[in-house]
Amino acid sequence: MSKLLIVGTVAFDAIETPFGKTDKILGGAATYIALSASQFDVKTGIVSVVGGDFPKEYLKNLNSKNINTDGIEIVEDGKTFFWSGKYHNDLNTRDTLITDLNVLADFNPVVPAEFLDTEFLMLGNLHPAVQMSVIKQIPNRPKLVVLDTMNFWMDNALDQLLEVISKIDVITINDEEARQLSGEYSLVKAAQKIHKMGPKYVVIKKGEHGALLFNDDNVFFAPALPLEEVFDPTGAGDTFAGGFIGHLTKSEDISFENMKRAVISGSNLASFSVEKFGTERMENLTKEDVQKRLLQFKLLTQFDIELA
Repeated sequence: MSKLLIVGTVAFDAIETPFGKTDKILGGAATYIALSASQFDVKTGIVSVVGGDFPKEYLKNLNSKNINTDGIEIVEDGKTFFWSGKYHNDLNTRDTLITDLNVLADFNPVVPAEFLDTEFLMLGNLHPAVQMSVIKQIPNRPKLVVLDTMNFWMDNALDQLLEVISKIDVITINDEEARQLSGEYSLVKAAQKIHKMGPKYVVIKKGEHGALLFNDDNVFFAPALPLEEVFDPTGAGDTFAGGFIGHLTKSEDISFENMKRAVISGSNLASFSVEKFGTERMENLTKEDVQKRLLQFKLLTQFDIELA
């Protein structure tokens, strides 16, 4: 069984959407990624940090899904990273109300010995210096290194981000971030420029409009499943990343053809994440649910046409 190491935030979120609001609930990029990847029965570990205020039952719930939490440092006299946001009516835009870094401000990641030989590495959204620290701790380069990042780091730590980008295989970003990073409006041209920065594969997430996969001259588009109800888009991109890397870790196949299947797997799992607030839907997701919806994706995109 291949190993998957995930680096990212384990956090508290407080969310408000047109459909309701929550108090502090479980959140964080690494949490969503790991819960999504757990659907593939791979050996998964998280590297992150929380405070003494982080409930032990949250860690137990992760452990129950075969997610190793030995790499989650607990700072007993510190507070866990907290983010609060309010979504607009279209759910595509949001206002950040509170960002309390707390223990994340001084986080020095330590990769557990059990995962120093990991074959698959997922660098969730964090400061590029933290991501680079993890890369340097792993003695032999993993089979695949995937990076997720955001425009905040492009604005505030671009040089460090570009150094990390030069050492990865796959980058997953949204369309706005791809345009900012490349300086190109066309997503095709944006992907070409980002390829030159290092990644062999560029995945551009377009939210409710699906996702694009680029590899040299090859392009693949995966739609997003039309949903009757969307309650909370928080963590959808991380859930996508977890499904993507989870599929690749399970199959141990990093060909372009299998990357296409991984994008579909990511889109499929992200469609569940938005149905409830926070991680609730992902924590209670069954393999039967996943397979049933995967069939819906297949029917959505499958067609026969005669070519002249």
